[in-house]
Amino acid sequence: MKKFLLFVVLSFSLCVSFATNPKREFRGAWIQCVNGQYIGKSPAQIRQMLSAQLDTLRQCGINAILFQVRAEGDALYRSSYEPWSRYLTGMQGQAPADGWDPLAWMVEQCHQREMECHAWINPYRAKTKGTTALASNHAVMRHPERMFEYDGLYIFNPAIPENRTYTCMVVEDILEHYDVDGIHIDDYFYPYPVPGVPLPDQAYFEANPRGFTSIDDWRRDNVNLLIRDLHHLVRAVKPWVKFGVSPFGIYRNSPTGKNSKEGSATAGTQNYDDLYADILLWVKEGWIDYNIPQIYWNLGTKAADYEVLVRWWNDYCNGRPLFIGQDVERTVKGIAPNNPNQHQMFVKYDLQRSMPHVQGSCQWYAAACVNNPGNYRTVLQRMYHATPALQPLMPFIDKKAPGKPCRVKAKINAQNQTVLTWEAPKAKNEMDRARQFVVYRFAKGEKLDFDRADHILAITSANTITVSEAQRGTVFVVTALDRLHNESKPVKVKR
Repeated sequence: MKKFLLFVVLSFSLCVSFATNPKREFRGAWIQCVNGQYIGKSPAQIRQMLSAQLDTLRQCGINAILFQVRAEGDALYRSSYEPWSRYLTGMQGQAPADGWDPLAWMVEQCHQREMECHAWINPYRAKTKGTTALASNHAVMRHPERMFEYDGLYIFNPAIPENRTYTCMVVEDILEHYDVDGIHIDDYFYPYPVPGVPLPDQAYFEANPRGFTSIDDWRRDNVNLLIRDLHHLVRAVKPWVKFGVSPFGIYRNSPTGKNSKEGSATAGTQNYDDLYADILLWVKEGWIDYNIPQIYWNLGTKAADYEVLVRWWNDYCNGRPLFIGQDVERTVKGIAPNNPNQHQMFVKYDLQRSMPHVQGSCQWYAAACVNNPGNYRTVLQRMYHATPALQPLMPFIDKKAPGKPCRVKAKINAQNQTVLTWEAPKAKNEMDRARQFVVYRFAKGEKLDFDRADHILAITSANTITVSEAQRGTVFVVTALDRLHNESKPVKVKR
């Protein structure tokens, strides 16, 4: 009965929302290593598994992959500084058997599928609880004095300037050797607090308070300095690369119990007070290019209600692109507030789409989305991602559009198919270079409305496309996109 009701609702919703999907939307998915999905598999088996995931994710409209490449001072890429990850090969420091470089491969695979690839790192965690052996070239082994231990974890001490420099070196190494579209950090800053276990940094504060009288403000400033430095580094090395963060879903609990700038009407762990991450400052200063708060709770959760948090982040995003981190499995286990025969996906997405400053979402986690619990992936594919989407604009990085495509032509082949071809425009530098093209289709006499996503036939990095069915008089339009998805003027051609 529930499956039937879902089908009815989905069929109805498709009719009313297909043409209203936004033309620009971030549609991401996190591919993590710490869940152990690679352990015990050969590189060929891992590639086969990830290829299948990427194919399925592309089919349901995902246009960005956040790929975890540094979980604990290690690497799922050929690093100049850190050992290969045990999450990849089972033993830290052991390289993949066939010389495989997962990040280089993932960048290539994502770009073949017209997806962005963001390298996801953890800047502070040096050793997880489950790691029992460290490679000889691991940072903990080389510089134990730069770490502190907390509840079984080892943490790069945020108070030590050399750690900031080292993290920037790691990121610069990635930027210089890989054609990533983004650098992404997650929610682990200072460690999540354990009751009765104080942070062991009092002596560092007393030795160099830097003018702060509060150790909490001092800790926040330690993190601020790293975020600022990473921002400046990314802009200097590859200015088109996006720098984003996915913080814990609660910035701060409001002291009044109502949503305000001081915090949300919640009662949970706080970025500001517990993890010492002042997300709003980073947004205000322009140090991050996008923000994906992990709003993994359901509607009606007393301590952290989904709607309360989405509305709060929308109100205080300060002009930076805001995307919502969605928990796939938790969402389909929740019951819609006004319909006991539905899970919460429809209500969550409709609420998200109604917020003026929310420009997309990210799925936690990719494999869960692929597994399609509660028809979650099916709903994305047939409803919320039924039409292609360009990435949200980031004019604070670059707002200059590339030149328009050249020599756009339409020919009819022997199978009576329309074959469109074009050439990339000339570019003076990498920021202006056309990386992809958008192909639109309009019926004869139809208004050329480029804001409607249902007119997008394809977003492609190729210079040709074959259209199986097209009536005489059909108008095709081709535009060029640069790395930041600034769009050129249109060039139209008729069938």
